[in-house]
Amino acid sequence: MELKLSSPQDCIGDFTYDFFWQHRGAKLNPTDAIPSQLGTSYSYEDVVDALKNGEDVHIKGDVGKRLGSSLGVDLVFFGGCGKELPEAGSIIVDGTAGSYLGMSMLSGAIYVTGEVKEPLGNVVQVKTDLEGYKKFVSITWLLHHPEEKEMKSILEPNEFKEGKLLLTDRILRSTLAARCNCREEICVHVKGDVGISAGILMRKGFVLIEGNAGLNAAALLNGGKVVILGDVDEFLGVEMRKGVVFVKGKCKGFVGAKMAEGRIICRRTKPVPPVKEKALEKEDLALLAEFGISGMITLNYGRYEV
Repeated sequence: MELKLSSPQDCIGDFTYDFFWQHRGAKLNPTDAIPSQLGTSYSYEDVVDALKNGEDVHIKGDVGKRLGSSLGVDLVFFGGCGKELPEAGSIIVDGTAGSYLGMSMLSGAIYVTGEVKEPLGNVVQVKTDLEGYKKFVSITWLLHHPEEKEMKSILEPNEFKEGKLLLTDRILRSTLAARCNCREEICVHVKGDVGISAGILMRKGFVLIEGNAGLNAAALLNGGKVVILGDVDEFLGVEMRKGVVFVKGKCKGFVGAKMAEGRIICRRTKPVPPVKEKALEKEDLALLAEFGISGMITLNYGRYEV
């Protein structure tokens, strides 16, 4: 499939259609045609269907925001199982790309010749197999398939070492490790800040962030562990279902909104009911000690759960 754009268009290859379940077509209708100069008329849905079936989509011209959002996810809302589509196609762009490229992406690849605006989504750049293009793959996909060649071709300064994907490039990423379902000892270790929704929909795994996190960190967390050593914006653990979240720094507010299960360890705050503060247990104190908090300082922290 090939598109030629006269101006940047948002949400091409966005499997969610900009969260269709929220706007029900008011913002983007899947059957709307994407403006193209080639005389062909492909809709947003046509592009997603092609990628689902393993077909590559080649775009000539600059693209806008949210390129390849949830690329390779078999979304439950559209009748899927919520897991990755292993044979998803790739998006190839002859031009630049806007922000949030590869949000919550699981499989496939995105190639871009020009600049890519930050923040990125759940992607990391690897050595390309198409001359003249930058290649981006899903961080979660790498964690699920550490044996794949892309894990060994991650571009410096990032690296995969001793079971950890170490991100040190200081690039801001949102939806980091989205839907991760790997062994807990496999870790994404970020030396720097992250954007919104770090660890969203994780089921297994361990995310360590040596910096600050944006809105909705650990949103819909369904297992695993998210540790943030800096500060966190509002709605930490929103709709959390399972797992552990620890924040060493400050939380802005609305901690645990719509939380069902799991536990949040953070500086003492006023959570959103029915979440309540409970006494720290032995496992909580061990977690605090692991990251340099012990003695009287532990009194500044609480355990929050339903």
